[in-house]
Amino acid sequence: MATDLAPAAPGAVADRARYDRATAHLDAPLAIVDLAAFDANAADLVRRANGKPIRVASKSVRCRALLERVLAMDGFAGIMSFTLAESLWLARSGFSDILLAYPSADRAAFAELTADPKLAAAVTVLVDDPAQLDLIDAARGGAETVRVCLELDTSLQLLGGRVRVGARRSPLRTPEAVGALAELVQTRPGFRVVGLMAYEGHIAGVGDRIAGRPVRSRMVRLMQDRARAELAVRRAAVVRRLRQVAELEFVNGGGTGSVESTVAEAAVTEVAAGSGLYVPRLFDNYRAFTGRPAALFAQPVVRRPGVGVVTVLGGGYPASGPAGADRSPSRTCRPACATTRRRAPARCRRRCSGPRPTTCWWATGCGSGTPRRASSASASPSCTWWTGTAWWRPCRPTAARAGPSSDRVQHRAGPTSGPARCRTHRVRCWCRPGPRRPRCRCPGRWCP
Repeated sequence: MATDLAPAAPGAVADRARYDRATAHLDAPLAIVDLAAFDANAADLVRRANGKPIRVASKSVRCRALLERVLAMDGFAGIMSFTLAESLWLARSGFSDILLAYPSADRAAFAELTADPKLAAAVTVLVDDPAQLDLIDAARGGAETVRVCLELDTSLQLLGGRVRVGARRSPLRTPEAVGALAELVQTRPGFRVVGLMAYEGHIAGVGDRIAGRPVRSRMVRLMQDRARAELAVRRAAVVRRLRQVAELEFVNGGGTGSVESTVAEAAVTEVAAGSGLYVPRLFDNYRAFTGRPAALFAQPVVRRPGVGVVTVLGGGYPASGPAGADRSPSRTCRPACATTRRRAPARCRRRCSGPRPTTCWWATGCGSGTPRRASSASASPSCTWWTGTAWWRPCRPTAARAGPSSDRVQHRAGPTSGPARCRTHRVRCWCRPGPRRPRCRCPGRWCP
């Protein structure tokens, strides 16, 4: 569900009250998107793009209504899709200017694409190898011209290629290689080159301010400075070579984490972004910008197997990409519990005290990926979750990330402080992706 609540000033107390009002009549598990935070994050992306259009990455949003909402805002234009089947569905749903961000081997979808003039005009497919053209021709269901985008390898290579930093996304690296494939596409009947895509994931997807790790953060910044300089020169040369072969409609680059540096390149005409609308925990590690957690999900407490221990039904969603702490869910408001170390190791502490029960909200979100049910261990995009929990006495609790891959996650209260006995309290907390030490968004005397 999306919560279109009255506007409120950003902050833990205001957010908590709004989430409470919006979900008071609902039982967990459930998920919400805070539209006030969503819109604020969208406005910040537009500011950072400095006049260049933002293509929305649908795999990070996974909600058609939210895609419609953000594309109605000034500064956003077009969709970057995840699969060819999704691209065709979006086109039939009324979206246009859809760029497929990955090569596809879906022959049935290619047959539909080449048989329908509307779909062929709305969808651009990604190609980085002549064999992909052969597959499309073999699958053709009609004679419609296929719009083609070529992808450039953006990785940083050092020591003559013996050291590589960045994802292996494309075999095309030099202006000569890209130009040769573009000439092949242009001379082949039924195909037309219309754009270039170059995603610098080692810049856009790697935080440069890692909590508690200043040396590593400095090394990341040095790597990214070197990578930006090298890529800017190479991307400009590739674009010049492509324009000799075809009339380019767009040159797409970057992601949420690299908006400023990507749009600064004259060769780039648009930037891609999606997860920045939800602001998962990964982005707590970036110096260039901050945002508001916008997507959250909830889990119910189903058992109290012992004093100070509760069992939460469901695990959570990790973000896509390499498995690690920065892509696992974490709380932003510390509840009076801590995930057991076998489930999730990171912890943070905060004293709690007071005579009455409360509700504590903690936010968790995800990066990109394919959505799954709450009990699934699969990667998901910007899903989010919150957890209900209970404890037995005032304490100085520890809080941690919820385990992303288990059906049940156990939480344990921290060391006791204050009275030895107290009535049972129940809390409900909102979580989002955060740094290695989750940041509290519920300050106050009775925030656990």
